[in-house]
Amino acid sequence: MSDVTPVTLLSGSLGAGKTTLVNHLLSTADDTDLAVLVNDMGTVNVDAELVADGSELDVDDGVAELSNGCICCELQDDLEAAVVRLARDRSFDHLVVEPSGISEPAPIARLFTTESRVAALYDVDAVVTVLDTPLFLDQFSDTETPERRGTDGDRPLSDLLVEQVELSNVVLLNKADQCTDDELTRARSLVGGLQPDATGIETTFSAVEPDRLLGSDRFDATAIEELPGWKRALSDDAVEHDNHTEDHDAHTHPDEVYGVSSTTICRHQPVSPAQFASFLRGLPTTVIRAKGTVWIAGNDNRITVSQAGPSIRATTQGPWIATLPAVDREMYRSNRPDLPWHEEHGDRRTELVFIGTDYDETAIETGMADTFADADAADSPETHPFPTDDGEEVIIKAP
Repeated sequence: MSDVTPVTLLSGSLGAGKTTLVNHLLSTADDTDLAVLVNDMGTVNVDAELVADGSELDVDDGVAELSNGCICCELQDDLEAAVVRLARDRSFDHLVVEPSGISEPAPIARLFTTESRVAALYDVDAVVTVLDTPLFLDQFSDTETPERRGTDGDRPLSDLLVEQVELSNVVLLNKADQCTDDELTRARSLVGGLQPDATGIETTFSAVEPDRLLGSDRFDATAIEELPGWKRALSDDAVEHDNHTEDHDAHTHPDEVYGVSSTTICRHQPVSPAQFASFLRGLPTTVIRAKGTVWIAGNDNRITVSQAGPSIRATTQGPWIATLPAVDREMYRSNRPDLPWHEEHGDRRTELVFIGTDYDETAIETGMADTFADADAADSPETHPFPTDDGEEVIIKAP
């Protein structure tokens, strides 16, 4: 065994088929000695028991378990201790980490890539997301299906699904046998729009050749924050528009491969919060992702807006640098020489990307244009839903 062990990180909603995939890999990866770490949200680690049952292993023989928490957040220290202990006590070729279905993959990946005792022992091979494809499609359909919608904890399911796909190297479109050809085509398009570089594999009962997942060397630690399609669209737009020193109402990036297009809008101008909230609530279901930074009239805080299907959230991200005292402003600017800066408005701007399939781009452009207001305009906080305090988050539209 080499000094550094490859690790595959799994993500996916509850019931998508992650545990089935783990058992499949344990039973078919004959040439690879796997270690598995599983995590469930209950006091009894059901997933660990299922892995053990499916692989004819005892829970303490090749399977280390963390229970009663999510390994991406409150049990982060336990995860670090568990993977270090595994590397110390056992000899294996590859580690598979299966977190709870409500886990975000990015914090887990960072544990394995930042300077730590874990990063010295492991190297992330790939982030694999297992999709319950019918459920995934339900989140972005025109038809309400209340029994399948909802949240995991306080997090809208559609929002979590989108972020899991955005940070993936490989996406398993599982339960493909429950979908029509048209539905699978739509699912592939949605995945491609959210994460253009991900490899999509259609599966039934999570059956996939182990060598398509293990040893693929798909993960790039330096690109983890730049993987999503929405970030790429904004980045491409920044190059084309001279770092946003000039305003533009809209710029569209068609994707001929996936049939998905993205529209970016950037202005050094605030939006009327009431009108902007109305615009967001009226987004068509064919817009699967919208995200960016918004200048709210009368608000000195940067607002990040994140839409995933039927879910829309807004979060304050601290003050605009242009609103700080002159000494602080110049210090921040000297530390960030690439910061887009407008002669009059500084870094204050509205910069959004919309990603979707067959949506009316003109309607998006016109709708956004109607939300822009004068720089000194302001609405009373009582008349709109956007947050005003630093670190505050609000739900603009719930699924």
